[in-house]
Amino acid sequence: MPYKPQAEPQAALYQADVQIHSLGEMIGDPVKAASFPQHILRFRNDRWDQSVGLEALSEDEWLYHFGKFQPLADNLDPPLALRYHGHQFRNYNPEIGDGRGFLYAQLRDQQKRLMDLGTKGSGTTPWSREGDGKLTLKGAVREILATEMLEALGVDTSKTFSVVETGEELMRSDEPSPTRSAVMTRLSHSHIRFGTFQRIAFEQNEELMHRLVEYCLTHYYGGIKTDNPAVELFEKVAQKIAKLAGAYMTAGFVHGVLNTDNMNITGESFDYGPWRFTPYWEPGFTAAYFDHEGLYCFGRQPEALHWNLAQLASALRLICDSEPLVATLEGFPKAYGTAFTEHFCWRLGLKSEGFEADKPLVIAAEKALAAKSVTIDQFFFDWGQEKATDNPVYQDDPFVDFTRELSNRSRSRTAGHSYWTADAPCSTHIEEVEAIWDAIAQKDDWSPLTRKIDKIRDMAKALRGQ
Repeated sequence: MPYKPQAEPQAALYQADVQIHSLGEMIGDPVKAASFPQHILRFRNDRWDQSVGLEALSEDEWLYHFGKFQPLADNLDPPLALRYHGHQFRNYNPEIGDGRGFLYAQLRDQQKRLMDLGTKGSGTTPWSREGDGKLTLKGAVREILATEMLEALGVDTSKTFSVVETGEELMRSDEPSPTRSAVMTRLSHSHIRFGTFQRIAFEQNEELMHRLVEYCLTHYYGGIKTDNPAVELFEKVAQKIAKLAGAYMTAGFVHGVLNTDNMNITGESFDYGPWRFTPYWEPGFTAAYFDHEGLYCFGRQPEALHWNLAQLASALRLICDSEPLVATLEGFPKAYGTAFTEHFCWRLGLKSEGFEADKPLVIAAEKALAAKSVTIDQFFFDWGQEKATDNPVYQDDPFVDFTRELSNRSRSRTAGHSYWTADAPCSTHIEEVEAIWDAIAQKDDWSPLTRKIDKIRDMAKALRGQ
């Protein structure tokens, strides 16, 4: 079926619903937030706060909860640092877990989904491994930009919910130090990771694995509907991950660190460290400076997500047979291909006609984009509404095959949004991100960030045909 972006947030009443305790004490460790010398509100998500009934909080109340982390009404007290293992660049590590964050609250959103509010930079936990548990302000700013841009481009992503500057100076090896600090809160549809299942399998805890599978199906996938819940969950997760892979590619996004501990059981993208958007259709483009082999480069992300699914399947073998899990894994390439072509058509403003019909169009576009005569964002900007501009780059090779495939396609997007008449597309390339940060670091000028968020959200409306 054609791709549809996530619904716009709507107002909902605050509804605490702490379900994580049903998994028992082995799922996480009680912790408390660090005490910070300052609490300066730098970002409050004024779109998504209403979706969980928190839009009426005053600034002082917001800082009380999202700077000092005093518990929300009838919610987690104390918060929990969740336990998990994971493959990090395909090396198994049993010594990880929530090392600089915790699960702060659980509550229902506008669609009655169970949502988690989790932190990043809130201090040490039992899993900090000699780290300080803190987050740089630059890291928080980068995560705001990543989540806003990905949401606009139709990627299922966590939402940066709050950023509070904390007044500390942090020493880091990968950016000029000392540098400013922050604590961030993200809104996610679950923080249960593939690595959570891996830890339970490592410990051979069959009873907890059964409970975790039932928890995930009940709270994230509408309930248990078969007599083999582990297989049922895996099939649903594989479909979500295929859609995530397709959306990453259409967005030109490179996550940078697609380890199994960074994979959400709902298929929602989260935890943005060395992310980047590739300007051109360049399969070898990498985001992390330490990814020397290009394991998580742009073009290998579908493979990486498939590999991560195989690790989840391996963990689930603790409580089910392998054959149906393998069958689902073997179906992933087709599921990914379908998701990719559907999402590609959506960004172009075209009606998807099914995988086989869409495939030639998308292949022709990929081949043309690989010539690097035009950036990814410019390509979708030029073709995303009615037709390309008079730019000569589209009149000859390498776009001849693409324009021929496009000639008989139907549009799904209404015309008229002012975004399409702008001089250039909205993008979030590394140079733009660094310029936004430089204004903050050098002059404490937050206006470039505000303007960029406004432009991203305006683009989102255009892409949705609003």
